[in-house]
Amino acid sequence: QVQLVESGGGLVQPGGSLRLSCSASGSIGSIFSMAWHRQAPGKQREFVAVITSSGITTYSDSAKGRFTISRDNAKNTVSLQMNSLKPEDTAVYYCNLARASGPIYWGQGTQVTVSS
Repeated sequence: QVQLVESGGGLVQPGGSLRLSCSASGSIGSIFSMAWHRQAPGKQREFVAVITSSGITTYSDSAKGRFTISRDNAKNTVSLQMNSLKPEDTAVYYCNLARASGPIYWGQGTQVTVSS
């Protein structure tokens, strides 16, 4: 079993920054990728960013240029640096972990609210 715990969410003003972190523990095995998704009220969960074990990153159009995903393989953590935040970035942010095979694991989420 794999456990994922997100942290770093909170309330920030438009234009501000937040850094989210996600720590993985348990029977992690060989990680293929770790990613961030988000879900705003009344909307479906959407992809934000992903980083593979080799460091390849992919971003959604809304995240590109403002968010940076990074990873510490030794500590099994993934972070999301979010800059120039907008009210439409308000959502619960979830991290996930995918291995070469088997299920994808999800954290419980951390709330990010962008408001003045």
